[in-house]
Amino acid sequence: MKYTGEKLQLRAVETVASLMITAAKTAPKGCGRDSMETLIIDGEDKDALAAEMRKIGTETRQPFYLRDADNVDLSACVVLFGALETYRGLPYCNYCGAGDCFGANKSGAHCAFAVGDLGIAMGSAVSVAANHRIDNRILFSAGKAALSLGIFSKKVFLGYGVPLSVSEKSPYFDRPETASASAAPGCNAK
Repeated sequence: MKYTGEKLQLRAVETVASLMITAAKTAPKGCGRDSMETLIIDGEDKDALAAEMRKIGTETRQPFYLRDADNVDLSACVVLFGALETYRGLPYCNYCGAGDCFGANKSGAHCAFAVGDLGIAMGSAVSVAANHRIDNRILFSAGKAALSLGIFSKKVFLGYGVPLSVSEKSPYFDRPETASASAAPGCNAK
């Protein structure tokens, strides 16, 4: 049997996406509690995500959404990471600014542990992709579009997407400038 390079590369991307989710799951968590949801999308779901990113970019006049949607189009799949609305039950933490978990729940504040855990988990996940030479980039815009589409469960309040690609040159770097790059000092939109 003969396998083409393209077919094997796609298989490698799928395997690495699964390994990324595993790395995120085993990353350290505050109080040892998992407060994260992970998904892999491709095909029509990936196309719908890119379309939603374009819609958000057009409606909000934020060109980086359009540029990021082009990146999603060039990707084999997108790994999605979401922080679940959970509270640790700590008597006094105040990292969320609401005093304790009771105050956070009452005021609608989000648990800082869930946000921090998500960042640590994504760092672990993208290191897996990098170690396997799969091009990737963490995109706020993809997570926002996934939330808008309802791809995550209703308990997810914060999401990010990581598109994956195998090509001659990474589509996620040396990207064209956008109007938002000059309009947002201190925020490198490249």
